[in-house]
Amino acid sequence: MKAFTVAVVVSGVLVSGLAFAQQPPAQNPPAQPAATQAPAPAVPAAAPAKFPEGARLAYINIQQIAAESSEGKTFSGRIEALRAKKAAELNEKNKLVETNQGKMRSAVMSEDARAQLQKEIDKTQVDIQRMTQDAQAELQELQNELQLDFQRKLGPVIQAVAKEKGVHFLFSQADSGLVWADPGLDLTGDVIRRFDAAYAAPPKPPAAVAAPVKK
Repeated sequence: MKAFTVAVVVSGVLVSGLAFAQQPPAQNPPAQPAATQAPAPAVPAAAPAKFPEGARLAYINIQQIAAESSEGKTFSGRIEALRAKKAAELNEKNKLVETNQGKMRSAVMSEDARAQLQKEIDKTQVDIQRMTQDAQAELQELQNELQLDFQRKLGPVIQAVAKEKGVHFLFSQADSGLVWADPGLDLTGDVIRRFDAAYAAPPKPPAAVAAPVKK
């Protein structure tokens, strides 16, 4: 079975501290009076397409499973939390560089003090470069770990759905070159429901009620 890809795009995860630019706040356009419009009529949701009886071929959307399943959302949240943590650490270092550079430009100080401050700036910039490399490696390691875990959990679920539907071949929509197919052959929703059910968090036991103390 072809390796699945968790649909988590970690692009622009971290920016080198040397190129960390502060963007000016966007100017909000003046508010315009809202036009009065009649509420749009509610559109009933389309019923899911029925799986064709006797079909032996079907397909799934792996990226949709990763994006909409509980496990996929959990994994995405873990990556985003680590990304945000590392970005915040880098931002603090960048602020320190900016502060010291501001002192260099505005403060009146001796040559020795200026040289010492420049050393601190240089050291902080080296730290930023190392932190950026380490953070990128840590993020990649976590992403690889979660992708393998996702594949390990999803594989048996896909097989179970395929057997239940009696299909002989199950294709990945994104990887198969699929141009058109009967929507009823899409088993993505079935896989997501079974995936969520298989790894649903167990209900918490009710809190024990302390017995009243007899006086």
